[in-house]
Amino acid sequence: MAMNFTENMSQNGSKKSVENSGSIFEIEDILKTLDRPRTINIERNRSFDERSMSELSNCLSPRQFFKDPEYSVHVEHLESIYSPSRRSVFNSPRENGYFESHAMVADAWEALRRSMVHFRGQPVGTIAAVDHSAEKVNYDQVFVRDFVPSALAFLMNGEHEIVKNFLLKTLRLQSGEKRIDKFKLGEGVMPASFKVLHDPVRNNETLVADFGESAIGRVAPVDSGFWWIILLRAYTKHTGDSSLAELPECQKGMRLILSLCISEGFDTFPTLLCADGCSMIDRRMGVYGYPIEIQALFFMALRCALLLLKQDDDGKELVDQIVNRLHALSFHMRSYFWLDLKQLSDIYRYKTEEYSHTAVNKFNVMPDSFPEWVFDFMPTRGGYFIGNVSPARMDFRWFCLGNCVAILSSLATPEQSAAIMDLIEARWDELVGEMPLKICYPAMESHQWRIVTGCDPKNTRWSYHNGGSWPVLLWLLTAACIKTGRPHIARRAIELAESRLSKDHWPEYYDGKLGRYVGKQSRKFQTWSIAGYLVAKMMLEDPSHLGMISLEEDNQKNQVIKRSASWSS
Repeated sequence: MAMNFTENMSQNGSKKSVENSGSIFEIEDILKTLDRPRTINIERNRSFDERSMSELSNCLSPRQFFKDPEYSVHVEHLESIYSPSRRSVFNSPRENGYFESHAMVADAWEALRRSMVHFRGQPVGTIAAVDHSAEKVNYDQVFVRDFVPSALAFLMNGEHEIVKNFLLKTLRLQSGEKRIDKFKLGEGVMPASFKVLHDPVRNNETLVADFGESAIGRVAPVDSGFWWIILLRAYTKHTGDSSLAELPECQKGMRLILSLCISEGFDTFPTLLCADGCSMIDRRMGVYGYPIEIQALFFMALRCALLLLKQDDDGKELVDQIVNRLHALSFHMRSYFWLDLKQLSDIYRYKTEEYSHTAVNKFNVMPDSFPEWVFDFMPTRGGYFIGNVSPARMDFRWFCLGNCVAILSSLATPEQSAAIMDLIEARWDELVGEMPLKICYPAMESHQWRIVTGCDPKNTRWSYHNGGSWPVLLWLLTAACIKTGRPHIARRAIELAESRLSKDHWPEYYDGKLGRYVGKQSRKFQTWSIAGYLVAKMMLEDPSHLGMISLEEDNQKNQVIKRSASWSS
């Protein structure tokens, strides 16, 4: 059945007739306008983990299917299995209508469409939350990082225009002058968010960006530029259309973003030095220095840029710089940020106050500063990238986003990726609990909370960024699970989310050690909670979607290097 029906949502939720969506949800939109109940019964495809290896053997052998004999899945193999040419065997969710038949997914799409923002008749993004019961503050704005799961959902559903418009509008905002007080920001800084201002007198609309001047703490968003590059690559990969990335404006935008990060300075490490509050954790949480989230996103953005940048007169020198930085960054992160039982045992015995290049304790970390919880937290099998490494400091906290992105970008080796998944399974109650997923673990309490957060009333223990549970992280976990060949972990987490998420009206985050309670200041109908669930569902149903957000390890640029004697004996 083919028909054209136009429905778009403005910021306040009202409908505008603007564009032909052409999606599988046209039927839903028509029935909604007629105020009729939807009754669509279509048989559901079995998801990836329910299909037997014998079914997949028609396409490839089990040994071919798993990159690592036990864990890792080749994205290219997934794409070949689920490619359009094989739809007679594995129909995509878009074709078979499975998502229309699932009440919670239909509810999620309905809520996602209510969050859509339009600028001069075109969809340009989704606002952070559509919660009319709470003060808007800045939740009525389109955040770059928040829009990423929304964009992936739209791409997976064949709705490309909103993603393209978003990429172009944020690029245009990048080119404007950025000032905080008397200080001018770097030309390549991307906005944290923007909003559409309506002038009813002049009947005009303008886009107004926030580069950190209105944020809590007045910190510029380091992650926005990285997410923009990652999303541009996802758009190009999924649509097969490279014309957008090849535009001179996009090429210049990427160069400006990366020039901010790889310019020479006083740094002795290839990692990026950052202030607190420059990413998803946008409040004071002791993540200043070299946070894992920024380093993983930086690595992934560099790899995506390599695929997108033209090697012309303007781009060739930058490409060479990117290659060199990737080589140094991967070595540094895999060597000094990685923690497993063996490494924990080694650094526990470090001596201090060592000098010269032969020092074993390279960063002069004091073993007495190690928190007691980490010794019980570390399983026999498993490991993870710790939160931060800098002079005399190791932040042993687990951060979900950074570790998942490390897997997707192949910053983590196949063995490290498998160990991260081992850790999640071994510490399920701590990291997942009753509502996925902990943004970080463990929470800071008492004196530590007072000193590190500045007595932040929003980041009390097991709440918000301080050990709160964030449903949006579900899509990152699912992608990591599929890439490492463990979709059963994702299915288990999704089932947990489905038990409450829609009934609780899609909260921003949950509180409590197990994530049992809706967050005390959590907005309802939080858009990235909605979109994160949709992306997780669609990706699990059709794992070929993983290709737009995952990068395989580049073995040609990965020379075998042993860690220097200055770090471990």
